[in-house]
Amino acid sequence: MTTITEIDRLLPMRLANLDLNLLVSLDALLDQRSVTRAAQQLGLSQPALSASLARLRRHFGDELLSRVGNEYRLSPLAAQLKPRVRLALEGVERVFTAQPEFDPTESTREFSVQLSDYACAVLGTGLAELLAEKAPGARLRLTHNTPEAVDRAEQTLLTTDALVLPHGFVTDLPHADLLRDEWVIVVAADNPDVGHELTVAQLEELPWVATYYGPTASTPAARQMRMAGIEPHVQVVTESFLTIPGLVAGTRRIALLQERLVRLLPVDLGVRALPCPFDVGPLIDAMWWHPVYDRDPEHAFFRGLLQQAAAQATAGAEPAGQASR
Repeated sequence: MTTITEIDRLLPMRLANLDLNLLVSLDALLDQRSVTRAAQQLGLSQPALSASLARLRRHFGDELLSRVGNEYRLSPLAAQLKPRVRLALEGVERVFTAQPEFDPTESTREFSVQLSDYACAVLGTGLAELLAEKAPGARLRLTHNTPEAVDRAEQTLLTTDALVLPHGFVTDLPHADLLRDEWVIVVAADNPDVGHELTVAQLEELPWVATYYGPTASTPAARQMRMAGIEPHVQVVTESFLTIPGLVAGTRRIALLQERLVRLLPVDLGVRALPCPFDVGPLIDAMWWHPVYDRDPEHAFFRGLLQQAAAQATAGAEPAGQASR
């Protein structure tokens, strides 16, 4: 039986016999599911890529791609490999593009952030402007958070520079607080059931629009509400805070929304904000990153931009917290 020590000794030997170009070929083959299309994507001849596929099949002991009718399909192993190959390629790219010193004015890399549309509305414009000013050749990719990405945060952060989300979803990863906000309840401006304030009884009687509603997906305020024993009647679920006003206007529905986002909304959307009738703490959105990038100069530069964008967005409010582990 092979021991862990023997595996550790044999693994570098196995990797030494592999060509990194095979990783590029594998990525193209799994993406295109066609030797012809993959060869065109890589600028190679079809026989050359067929030879690479043969080597990959011998290495894995698996067909990887098999013809079914007029198309190729991925084997179960190939389907498992596809996201891992993309992750490995991005890691290799970061290794071989690393520089002893980082000059943002010369950078052409893409910086990526996963965040809610609320955080994007508050931070996105300022962050984009700062990056264009400091690193005009770089690119910014803003992607919305998903429950899956948050549940697998450590793996997500190997290929995404930062996650912006509240405390309580990610632990044991480096972070820095960015935004502090308060929760309010939005109701239709013409809702006949609601006056100048809401009661706890009304929170349970009126229908709700909820965001990220699920076993592991919820807003901190919604969690606090349920901990207070208030069970909302959820009529609509959305994963976009910006859709909430339209789902509330002209209806009996109510929803929790960030006060800063309410202030950014057009005045004619047909909703109004009321204080929460239960004890709800502030929303604190933090920036989270993977510890392997702690001392990466490019990453440190980008974290600084995110903090600067947050400081500009919350000018006059409580300053963002210091980085912590």
